[in-house]
Amino acid sequence: MLPLLFEIASTGWKAAAPIPARFTCEGENVSPALAWTAPPEGTISLALIFDDPDAPRRVWTHWTVWNLSPTSRGLPEAQVPAAAGFIQGTNDFGAVGYGGPCPPPAQGAHRYFLRLYALDRMTPLAAGAGRVELDAALRGHVLARTELMGRFWR
Repeated sequence: MLPLLFEIASTGWKAAAPIPARFTCEGENVSPALAWTAPPEGTISLALIFDDPDAPRRVWTHWTVWNLSPTSRGLPEAQVPAAAGFIQGTNDFGAVGYGGPCPPPAQGAHRYFLRLYALDRMTPLAAGAGRVELDAALRGHVLARTELMGRFWR
């Protein structure tokens, strides 16, 4: 297990709390504002993965971001795919950028994890790359990670 050497938080929801509809398919489907503390020394870039491990049949990826500057301390709400300074991948809805929680109705609460990774290099992937490619690119390059979990159900 990697050390949790830095922290991530959101003004959208507290850890383990319900995710407000605004950030889901039931609302505006916008990404939450995020803030994090300084990553460990030696960090070259940051990567962010937002996923649902409780989805039927497999983990569902809602958002991937990489090549965030190690000096950045967050992202604003409603981040757009063309934002400068980092790259976003294709989510499991088939779109580049953020796709909010949208579990099948009547399945109960799903857990959604925002994980931020401190990396020892820039990630050599083009915009729109998928989760499989991102996972492979991160392998062996993660210095530390932090996470924020929220819950949502319909």
